[in-house]
Amino acid sequence: MAQERPADREDVPFFDGSASFEREWPDLERHLNEVFDASKYSHGIKTEQLEEEIRRFTGARYAVAMNSGTDALILLLRAAGIGPGDEVVVPCYSFFATASSVCHAGARPVFVDVEPETYAIDPAAIKAAVTGRTRAVMPVHLFNQMADMPAINAVAAEAGIAVVEDSAEAIAMFQGGVHAGLHGLGGVLSFFPTKTLGAIGDAGMVITDDALVADRCAVLRHHGRMGTTVGRISGISNAASISGTNSKTDEVQAAALLTRLPRLARAVARRAELARLYDEGLAGISEVRRPSLVDRGVAANPVWYVYLVEAQRRDELAAFLAAEGIGTEAYYPRPLHLQPCFADLGHRPGDFPVAEAAADRALALPLYPDLTADQVDRVCRAVERFYAGGAR
Repeated sequence: MAQERPADREDVPFFDGSASFEREWPDLERHLNEVFDASKYSHGIKTEQLEEEIRRFTGARYAVAMNSGTDALILLLRAAGIGPGDEVVVPCYSFFATASSVCHAGARPVFVDVEPETYAIDPAAIKAAVTGRTRAVMPVHLFNQMADMPAINAVAAEAGIAVVEDSAEAIAMFQGGVHAGLHGLGGVLSFFPTKTLGAIGDAGMVITDDALVADRCAVLRHHGRMGTTVGRISGISNAASISGTNSKTDEVQAAALLTRLPRLARAVARRAELARLYDEGLAGISEVRRPSLVDRGVAANPVWYVYLVEAQRRDELAAFLAAEGIGTEAYYPRPLHLQPCFADLGHRPGDFPVAEAAADRALALPLYPDLTADQVDRVCRAVERFYAGGAR
């Protein structure tokens, strides 16, 4: 059903931050000039300012800046004492780093299925997966809402295991008044450019209320050496004996994030408005399941990082939209338990049916603050045409 794109139609990319970048440039230029004047381009004053601002925004006692969300996960697990011989329960439907970080920490991921409405880890499945080697569970907050943290914390407390949150997508999400990443031992934030709060390259953050975890993360990110920030966290000097790596934050990325953080509330509100327009525009298309929000029994707010639908004939729809000049992303086309690198864990197709169904049907539509209402309407009308047989 692929067809030639009309020449007079503007593309709708899956992500485009160029207009925001142009508006932000005066403030970014000021921050960058301060970086260049200081002649310190890694782990300098901008990084420390960013850590302070993230602490203030999230309510975390400690924030430890990293060079990516992936490294933040790895070092958080190591700081939590996770290592060889340990098991960490993780959802099988998530970005690859959720499981690979467990492996890089030396432990073994134990996959479980997810909830069909939210794609978050199923608390009942966690309980069934716990063994004598289980040290932690890693819930992931995906797309627009948090996992069921009251239920997950209850299961973890009963099993005597830690909760380490993959909150990479969850900046500005709160549940019960507590920011994502702070419901257990700690969590992470990713500032990949497409994220709700995005840098202009890779960057990440560990957030935690635990002083020892924060100290260990600060040491681990800097080849195992005590850095300027760690000395002011809690004065736990024995953390300096940990062998670490180079996961420090680039000052340019810290400058970009300091520029964008004051604009975050406006960006979150704009994303919510665009999600509402998608809900309205797709409401009459029976072949498309729109995202739904689940009441966890505590106050919570959605943040629309991704607008994810489940669509019949997903791959054909994506090809049709591409021919129309509309970008999409399949999340996640192969669930983690079926990745070749995890074949030794012995899983087969059919083991986790909810995740496998989502992998076959889930498609993310364009969603970013610079997207216009007309562009959303164009996407919705293109989806409608596809299921009507492709007629214009």
